Amino acid sequence: MKTGPPTAIPAAVHEPADSPVIAAADRAKRPLLLLSLASLGIVYGDIGTSPLYALRECFYGQHGVSPSPANVLGVLSLILWSLVLIISIKYLILILRADNRGEGGILALATLVGDVGRAGKYLLLLGLFGAALLYADGMITPAISVLSAVEGLHVATPLFDPFVVPVAIGILIALFLVQSRGTAGVGAIFGPVTMLWFVAIALLGIHQIGRAPAVLGAINPLEAVHFFANNGRHGFVVLGAVFLAVTGGEALYADIGHFGTAPIRLTWFAVVLPALTLNYFGQGALLLTHPGAAVNPFFRMAPNWARYPLVALATAAAVIASQAIISGAFSLTMQAIQLGYIPRLKVNYTSARVIGQIYVPLVNWALMVAAIGLVIGFGTSSHLAAAYGVAITTTMLITTILFYVVARVRWHWPAAVALPVALFFVAIDLAFFSANMLKVAHGGWFPILVSAVILFLMLTWRKGRRVLRTCIGDICLPLDDFIGSVKHQSIRRVPGTAVFMSGNRFGTPLALLHNLKHNKVLHETVAMLTVRTEEVPYLANPRDRVEIEELEEGFWRVVVRFGFMERPDVPAALATVSDRRLRFDTMRTTYFIGRETILATRKLGLPSWRGSLFAWMTRNAGDVTSYFSLPPNAVVELGARVEV
Repeated sequence: MKTGPPTAIPAAVHEPADSPVIAAADRAKRPLLLLSLASLGIVYGDIGTSPLYALRECFYGQHGVSPSPANVLGVLSLILWSLVLIISIKYLILILRADNRGEGGILALATLVGDVGRAGKYLLLLGLFGAALLYADGMITPAISVLSAVEGLHVATPLFDPFVVPVAIGILIALFLVQSRGTAGVGAIFGPVTMLWFVAIALLGIHQIGRAPAVLGAINPLEAVHFFANNGRHGFVVLGAVFLAVTGGEALYADIGHFGTAPIRLTWFAVVLPALTLNYFGQGALLLTHPGAAVNPFFRMAPNWARYPLVALATAAAVIASQAIISGAFSLTMQAIQLGYIPRLKVNYTSARVIGQIYVPLVNWALMVAAIGLVIGFGTSSHLAAAYGVAITTTMLITTILFYVVARVRWHWPAAVALPVALFFVAIDLAFFSANMLKVAHGGWFPILVSAVILFLMLTWRKGRRVLRTCIGDICLPLDDFIGSVKHQSIRRVPGTAVFMSGNRFGTPLALLHNLKHNKVLHETVAMLTVRTEEVPYLANPRDRVEIEELEEGFWRVVVRFGFMERPDVPAALATVSDRRLRFDTMRTTYFIGRETILATRKLGLPSWRGSLFAWMTRNAGDVTSYFSLPPNAVVELGARVEV
């Protein structure tokens, strides 16, 4: 038996257009300021639209306090220091360091801690729950952002009140309808439009601060302490509304693979934080002079002539914020598919140049239906705000816990350093988490329910696949035994190469046995192909992509590896094999795929109802041919019935 070395063509020749090597090189060529401008719309769209509703909910929401001068200063102090502690320090300085080979997001973070011993599976479960919560966020963010922007029409004139919900629904429908075309074209204007938004809200804030400069006293953190002392339990409840000012923090972490950390940090400290602070303080200044403006302080800051343009600009900013979270849901889905947490879904790549430009139809339509349902069901952004904070604060708490494990296990921080840092931020996260849990009965149940259902589906799929592998492994003939039997049989060999997809590299694929049984032939060259998804976003060395091993009787064992953020293009990977003895010529290669029909039983301990759910998920999983980019006219599918 001869073992060939892993073979692949160097990146300079065959690196795909969406690879991290090219992405990093492209970032290096583009000036830092241009990258920072591009990051504005994608990274900061969500948190940038928080001024539309965050301060309003503190004083006018279901749990608001009276807009007295002391309360205004206290709430502003809470918002300012939340932005500093959670976004500036926790995320920008600490969490952004915890990248998985340049890729961020809670699922990427979870893969870093999934192999830390017994606790690994529980930490991974936490990460999966956090990922499920982000889907709930993807439903709520478009609804609350667009609805709160359109509600500015009410400030201009109450005559528009009957049209707020229909207009918001129309905008949402249009937003989701254009997803299939990708955002490579319109994405170029996201940064400039968002920059205009931040400049506008900063100017509005400066104008109001000039009228009531006493509002600057909120910079003193003691004002937040006095607020809690004066309001007691009611003040603690308001934390749930204060938290709305920092929603979007997870986007900073999730998007580091697109822009790198430097542009994200520069943009925050140079543009976003100053603009948000000025606007929140401007709203507070307005409340000091006109407490009645608490019904919608953001739009009431603007002069009458500017309100309609401000509504248009706010709607554009809300659409951009929604686009960012929708794209994030697509990216999260791709990661989950590659890591084996959800079934294969149809994934369309909308750009050959821009990394991460994908479209997942099922996720898109599910988010659209949910967002429209939320707008109709809740009616106002104020009612939706109760559901909004629950998902994000839970995700942030999970991120802090996972970060601590990474700091201790991966970075080897001493406990004397890591534990106090983690406990400090866990205390802050728990305070916000507890305050938001009080909203469960007022809408907070929605993200909890959605995330619980998604998590259950993830676990069912993962458990079912494990059981299925066990079943197939039990009935599979060891590959070495099969090859040994071929020597003693007179089997006709036909020209060409047959590639049999197999999850078990040491077992004989059922498709191979069925093909031999029914067609009575074998190809001259037979490759057992196993596709592996590594727990890294991209392969660091392209030469590790394909590993080949020559067996006997014209049989080969081939392993193709992809990162969980890479497009699994099998033919492109096989084309890089340079061994002359193993050729994957397009016209002479046939791909054989096994399609299992699942029969739900209690054979391996999986409850029949859960087995039926897994069988349904398997039947509705995406097409293997398109998922692995196989040429349709070169694919043969052979079925098998398997009991689980």
